[in-house]
Amino acid sequence: METWVGHEIPRLPGRGPQLALFDSARRAVHPTRPSGPATMYVCGITPYDATHLGHAATMIAFDVVQRVWRDGGHPVTYVQNVTDIDDPLLERAERDGEDWVVLAMRETALFREDMEALRMIPPAYYVGAVESIPAIAEKVRVLLDDGAAYRLDDGTGDVYFDVAAAPRFGYESNLAREQMLGYFAERGGDPDRAGKRDRLDPLLWRGARDGEPAWEGGPLGPGRPGWHIECAVIAMALLGDTIDVQGGGNDLLFPHHECSAAHAERLTGAEPFARHYVHAGMIGLDGEKMSKSKGNLVFVSRLRADHVDPMAVRLALLAGHYRTDREWTDELLKEGTQRLARWREAAAAPSGPSGPDLLAGVRERLADDLDTPGALAVVDGWADAALARSGADPAAPDLMAATVDALLGVKL
Repeated sequence: METWVGHEIPRLPGRGPQLALFDSARRAVHPTRPSGPATMYVCGITPYDATHLGHAATMIAFDVVQRVWRDGGHPVTYVQNVTDIDDPLLERAERDGEDWVVLAMRETALFREDMEALRMIPPAYYVGAVESIPAIAEKVRVLLDDGAAYRLDDGTGDVYFDVAAAPRFGYESNLAREQMLGYFAERGGDPDRAGKRDRLDPLLWRGARDGEPAWEGGPLGPGRPGWHIECAVIAMALLGDTIDVQGGGNDLLFPHHECSAAHAERLTGAEPFARHYVHAGMIGLDGEKMSKSKGNLVFVSRLRADHVDPMAVRLALLAGHYRTDREWTDELLKEGTQRLARWREAAAAPSGPSGPDLLAGVRERLADDLDTPGALAVVDGWADAALARSGADPAAPDLMAATVDALLGVKL
């Protein structure tokens, strides 16, 4: 699957400090210590609707992770998937009387356009679930042969993962069993499915049903993969047995990331699957999480069509800490627009306060668990001084523009 077009990233003098991130499993901030190229897998979209600001906020957070790593001298191998076959996609296509393949292709293309407009660094590998089905089916067969998976005895051909085969199941999300069951039911699981060994067992392979697309699975029979095994297999194939960061929104912590880690760890024997499990907060509108099921969405493409500068959108989302659930408001966008104009004016000043001090301040804030509000405050202070004609560094405006471009992804 083709990714989007990237952009040139300015080279900054020196090297940034080591990045520390909050790890959901350990429930604390820890330094990231990539050995060789930093590896990151971020769960992408299920393409049955356009990119909303919740998607954008999550992708911006992990884009900044990549920028800080690169600034610290680490090459980055970044993988993102597209779940281009899943129940929500089929349901939306049926509702609208549309071919599910056409729907997925159109919305994936729009997502790529939105990511390019927001100046996201493209992943090294942008991978669809459909193209990965042969590899996924093979790993499901391995889990069956290993005794970590089982078929339901109901003639459906459905295959489930046995969570008893993952003794540490729950270590990532740190949830009690009753909490897991609640989230499992809310987020695509089927705790009440008859014939399962454990109510938390996740689906690995859905046997073919009349009227649904299916692919050959060899000994599994025709069908299609479950969601969690998709991400585990793609990540392992492209990044190895252990990765530096598995990322996504905090609504993916359980069951999706918990289950995909359990699958990967059982298949490889390497624990933990990720050295950091990193989760971005939700973006709300009118007091509720922005989600397709609620229909309370603000689309990036709609803002672009209304001639809103994507850099103002980016700044508005960077104004909140990535782990914080927060509201999207017209005032937030107004502040982002005003900040962008002020920064652009300051970048055009003949001189300003020390450019190296500005760069050091932004680097320090971002290295501390992506403190983007703090980084924005550092640039705001510099911009206010530059506009007041305070400071005599003639190279500072250019370095300021390069800093916010390279580290925050904001083109002035």
